Amino acid sequence: MAGIPVWLQAGFWGLVAGSALLLGAAAGYWLRVPQRMIAAIMAFGSGVLISALSFELMEHAFHTGGFASTAIGFLSGAGVYTFANRWLSQRGARHRKRSGCQPAVKQGDGSGTAIALGALLDGIPESIVIGLSLLGGRGVGMVAVAAIFLSNFPEGLSSAAGMKRAGRSRAAIFGIWGGIALVSGIAALLGYAVFRHFPPQIVAATTAVAAGAVLAMIVDTMIPEAFEQTHDFAGLITVSGFLAAFALSKLGA
Repeated sequence: MAGIPVWLQAGFWGLVAGSALLLGAAAGYWLRVPQRMIAAIMAFGSGVLISALSFELMEHAFHTGGFASTAIGFLSGAGVYTFANRWLSQRGARHRKRSGCQPAVKQGDGSGTAIALGALLDGIPESIVIGLSLLGGRGVGMVAVAAIFLSNFPEGLSSAAGMKRAGRSRAAIFGIWGGIALVSGIAALLGYAVFRHFPPQIVAATTAVAAGAVLAMIVDTMIPEAFEQTHDFAGLITVSGFLAAFALSKLGA
């Protein structure tokens, strides 16, 4: 993408990764995808993200800013996500990624807003990582983009299927996921533009914050959906996703 400003590249790749949410939502809304298959895709996506966290984000954060910045950022990201997710869960967003057990829509219950905010909470840390990967002139982290794309598709698919069963309108479903896809591009752009002049320790800590938030999100929201339907096969499918992303990281090395 020679000749294109780097900040614009960051926004583009964030939008590409975020578009998988909209594609998944379309599949979940219009196709009759078995819940067991949705859960299997969710398990695979979990493995992909865990691999990207291990070999892309945490490794880069450690070599850039050292252990202290990385550890503090990692724990902080997980902590902030956990408390924010708990607050949203109490307001109707607990099962936002579930394909079959979201609460039915009630007039004025506020759960639609909570689900939208929960989707933002899940997606923004991932997108910021894409922008941070462009710092230092090393080019976008394609493994991170691929991992986020592969995990976003089942996320959108599972949630949209559950939202449809709960009685949410098509406009609400696609409005949420289309908006999150757009915000993903903006978050990636800001991840580059805001942090490009910061010292390595700050960038490392920020990368680790995003990594901690993403890992907490996987355990709190993605893995429960995967295990609910796939049970004994959830581990094997997750490991397969991890291996696929690991292979991508080595091919791109």
